[in-house]
Amino acid sequence: LINWSKSIQTEYLSRRFANFAIYKYRILLMRKIALITGATAGIGRAMAMKLADNQYDLILTGRRVELLTQLKTELGIKCKSDVHILNLDMRDRKAVESALENIPAAWRNIDLLVNNAGLAAGLAPLQNGDIDDWDQMIDTNIKGVLYISKKVSQWMIERKKGHIVNLSSIAGKETYPAGAVYCATKHAIEAITQGMRIDLAPYGIKVSSISPGMVNTEFSLVRFKGDQKKADAVYEGLTPLSAEDIAEALLFIVTRPPHVNINDIYITPLAQAGSAHVFRK
Repeated sequence: LINWSKSIQTEYLSRRFANFAIYKYRILLMRKIALITGATAGIGRAMAMKLADNQYDLILTGRRVELLTQLKTELGIKCKSDVHILNLDMRDRKAVESALENIPAAWRNIDLLVNNAGLAAGLAPLQNGDIDDWDQMIDTNIKGVLYISKKVSQWMIERKKGHIVNLSSIAGKETYPAGAVYCATKHAIEAITQGMRIDLAPYGIKVSSISPGMVNTEFSLVRFKGDQKKADAVYEGLTPLSAEDIAEALLFIVTRPPHVNINDIYITPLAQAGSAHVFRK
């Protein structure tokens, strides 16, 4: 450059910058957008980390805004991912609808929706169950999935592309003692997933589910309302699945060729042969 005329230098640099801009634009085109509900901890957080590592920008929902903000910062530093957070409770239909209606236009081209938010509340025979617990599980695990899926699926239909992955459970395959209502919510997710697949297949939209067995996250701590001793006892004498295991399953699902749809991954620890058949050392 030192011996070139100023005009040649200018032409050379302009072409270099133009090529760089085109290259950067192509890289940006490779990035997809995923919306993950319940991303503040556990499986949702692990999925966010895994997708960010694999060229996804993320829309993350959760009730604990401080954890969402921390995760946004971490993903920006480690993975260079853009993150948009939605601080809301999935049970609140108006809040979900408002959040989606007001989302910036650049974030509406959602390639992947992961309906992860869900919980078990209490563990008791039906006759002794807490109706407030039932309402919380039904409103979160079923209605929350429907609220967000309705709008996002409409956007996917407009683009004739997209993928929805619902978090089901071994509880959606089998019913276990003292868990009738939680199991019912996950049986409902099985039916909703199959119904979505039928309804959305004509538009080129994939629908999948992941059905984990025992995963060591906040799940049991939430179920037993903060009783750490009871929560720890659930996983004693065995090696449970980790949130990372489920994130790996998600990555497998979303990286299949366009003509391949993984309907469901049913995944358990080696020590769990069924919902009520667990072998402990």
